Amino acid sequence: MGGRKVISQKYIIKGMTCAACSSAVERVTRKMDGVEESNVNLTTGILTITYDENKITVDDIVRKVDRAGFQAELFVEKKEEDSEDVLKKTRRQVICNLILALPLLYICIGHMLPITLPLPRFMDMHHHPLVFAVAQLILTIVILINGRKFYLVGFKSFFKGHPNMDSLVAIGTGSAFLYSLVMTISIPIKPECVHQLYYESAAVVVTLVMLGKYMEGQSKNKTSEAIRKLMELAPDTAIVLREGEQIEIPVEQVQVGELILIKPGSRIPLDGKVVEGNTSVDESMLTGESIPVEKNIDDEVIGGSVNYHGVVIAEVLHVGADTTLAKIVKMMEDAQGKKAPISKLADTVAGYFVPTVMLIAVVAAIVWAVLGHDIAFVLTIFVSVLVIACPCALGLATPTAIMVGTGLGASHGILIKSGEALEISHRVDAVVLDKTGTITEGKPAVTKIISHKLSEDRLLQIAASCEQVSEHPLGQAIVEGAKKKRIALEKVNHFQSITGQGIQAKISGEMYYIGNRKLCEEFGLDFFEYEKEAVEMADKGQTPMFVGCKGEVIGVVCVADTIKETSIEAIRNMKALGIEVHMLTGDNRLTANYIGGKVGVDHVVAEVLPNDKAAVIENLQKQGKCVMMIGDGINDAPALVQADVGMAIGSGSDIALDSGDVVLMKSDLRDAYKAIKLSKATIRNIKQNLFWAFFYNACGLPLAAGVLYAVNGMLLSPVIGGFAMSLSSVCVVGNALRLRRTKLD
Repeated sequence: MGGRKVISQKYIIKGMTCAACSSAVERVTRKMDGVEESNVNLTTGILTITYDENKITVDDIVRKVDRAGFQAELFVEKKEEDSEDVLKKTRRQVICNLILALPLLYICIGHMLPITLPLPRFMDMHHHPLVFAVAQLILTIVILINGRKFYLVGFKSFFKGHPNMDSLVAIGTGSAFLYSLVMTISIPIKPECVHQLYYESAAVVVTLVMLGKYMEGQSKNKTSEAIRKLMELAPDTAIVLREGEQIEIPVEQVQVGELILIKPGSRIPLDGKVVEGNTSVDESMLTGESIPVEKNIDDEVIGGSVNYHGVVIAEVLHVGADTTLAKIVKMMEDAQGKKAPISKLADTVAGYFVPTVMLIAVVAAIVWAVLGHDIAFVLTIFVSVLVIACPCALGLATPTAIMVGTGLGASHGILIKSGEALEISHRVDAVVLDKTGTITEGKPAVTKIISHKLSEDRLLQIAASCEQVSEHPLGQAIVEGAKKKRIALEKVNHFQSITGQGIQAKISGEMYYIGNRKLCEEFGLDFFEYEKEAVEMADKGQTPMFVGCKGEVIGVVCVADTIKETSIEAIRNMKALGIEVHMLTGDNRLTANYIGGKVGVDHVVAEVLPNDKAAVIENLQKQGKCVMMIGDGINDAPALVQADVGMAIGSGSDIALDSGDVVLMKSDLRDAYKAIKLSKATIRNIKQNLFWAFFYNACGLPLAAGVLYAVNGMLLSPVIGGFAMSLSSVCVVGNALRLRRTKLD
């Protein structure tokens, strides 16, 4: 026997209609030997199962699901047209049923109204009761054929031992229909049986439930809108440069390393790196950032973003499932397929709910029969209890809100990988921030120029000219600083790097020295005039670079990793939510304390080795804190995994992105605050949905069982029960869709 081979697969489950169904599928699959995890998303109809391939097979899973009364098949990418076709077919059936239900109601209740509605004499219930009954029978049969899915699925699930919402509708309306059919057959012998027909109850209940299901299906489609919009971003073709020719081919045929031509106004087909030209790109659909991003040579472009006005040639970096867009779509699909812990409550309740409702219906019917009521009254009670108690609302409460929540997050550049991460985020009371690349830009920049003899621009020109051939990050920062100011650089000669000290180089025939205090001491440069200011800058976490010439220092260029403009606002917003903010860094304590004080964090933990970052998180968790870690580097990955919620900065390393539960595409800390705010709004929405679903059933069941009849003689019609049941599901989905209007700013 080989070792364990654990895999995760997705299956489309057919025949599910409510939370009782998804709960049944989960229950039977989790009991299988070798299954580690099994989750069903009722909204998408997908089972995600993790199991040991050496113990069970795909066929075993399919058979197990089939024995539970449902159908399972391996998941393949669903085309949008497929779900649209199903909805169109349902729409046609609903319209047909509504058209037939109107004359049926006219025939059935026309004689009960204060003003009797006229009927042709041959259909009059007093003169031709059999024709009157058969007309209703024909209309009802057509309606029930259109709604046959309730009976096919409902009875199958019932006899397999996993009754669901369809079982309630099938048994309730089926009982009403069969009773009416028996009465119709008895009319030639006992004409008074014409008064005990319940065809309209069966037909109208089925029609209303179908209408509710159709509206629910439309609403569900809207919850996946964010994913569909993202998938539509990718162009179908790309212009590839091969042997000097421009060839337009499908993106599937483009290989990594090939050159693609991107024209103005077109969508960028694949991830790439600009090798020729410059432009500005709209990345708003991927990052939420509305301002176009400038792209020059060596800058990366994301497939799906829009090229504004420059013609560029890019080298393809990623294709297929490796592209940024494909990864985002997969993250969102995975997030919407994973259950949040709060949904387990609804699933557990729904699993016991349907059998309990059936028991209540039977008990209520028996009680009223014992009290002396006729079969027609007892049947009304029985059918009403069955059709009003729909667990659909319970099953839809959580997944719809999570789907809308993850979609809203994606539109703001916040990618949430799981429903669990979305839920836990609302409980976060401690946020740990990595310093470099998270609070700060992550790369050094010129912060201050000090000179008592030269202008700032001239000193920067000298320093940048000398450093232009240096590969040291601090030297490159000085060169970038000069470029930003559009300062022309002079030709450099006799460049020499002095390890651990700095450089020396000649420009315009003059030898210059740029480096630290050791360099000044080595070459006898007098730095006394600038020593005090250099120490002050060092105390603020900046690195002073002395510029010397002819035996003296002529100025100081200070370089530091600058704080992001948005960091201070983001930390202030988090603290306003009552969250404790910690900063974690491997930098020296002096620099860390200065940066921490500047941005306003509550606690600074400095000089931490990469391996110890996870231990800091663990220590906070031992204090009872729910911890969110935000980082961008490879050394942050263990801490991201250790945290209750790991949040990776989008510009960070692939390992950090894979380790994070949430990814911030814009590398903006304010989005971490938005993610927490989104989590709070989503959980509030789920709780509202669950409350109304439970409240509805708590009120509806006693009314259907005849409580009001015992008080004031009022009896709930099965038709009203069916309408209320459909309305409850639509209301829950509608409330979830309200999330799309939530302001996260």
